[in-house]
Amino acid sequence: MVLLDGVRAEAAAEESAEFKASLEALLGKATPQEAGLMLDLPESVDNGDYVPVALAVDSSMTPESYVEAVHLLSTANPRAAVATFRFTLLSGKARVTSRMRLAKTQDVVAIAELSDGRILMTRRKVDVKVGGCGI
Repeated sequence: MVLLDGVRAEAAAEESAEFKASLEALLGKATPQEAGLMLDLPESVDNGDYVPVALAVDSSMTPESYVEAVHLLSTANPRAAVATFRFTLLSGKARVTSRMRLAKTQDVVAIAELSDGRILMTRRKVDVKVGGCGI
C-alpha cells in the first residue's frame, strides 16, 4: 500500500516490456473499440494459481463480420501472452471459459480481432493475494 495525501492506495503493477511488445504486435496502428467484448474475472483472488476467466464477444458471427480470435494478456506475469482462442463461422458464438495463473496484482487485457478489421479491447484489474506463477 502507498499513502497518497493521507489515503491508502494500492500501487499499480507496472506493465512489463513483454506486455507492451505483445500489445503493440496485436494492435499495430489500430485504434481498438471498447464496446462489444466482455471479460469476466473476479476482482480479488486468494491464490493466483487458479483464476477463472470468461470471455464473450457480442457478434452475430455472419460472413460479413465474425470473431477470428480473442487474445488474453497479463500486464505483469513472467509471460504476457496467456492464451489465444480462435473462432470460425462454424463456432456459432465467440465465448470461452477457462482459468489462468496470475503472478501478482495486475491488469488482464483481452483483445478481439474481427474479420472486418475491427479490434475490440477491454481490461480488468485482479487483486492477487498469493502469486501463482512461481514468483
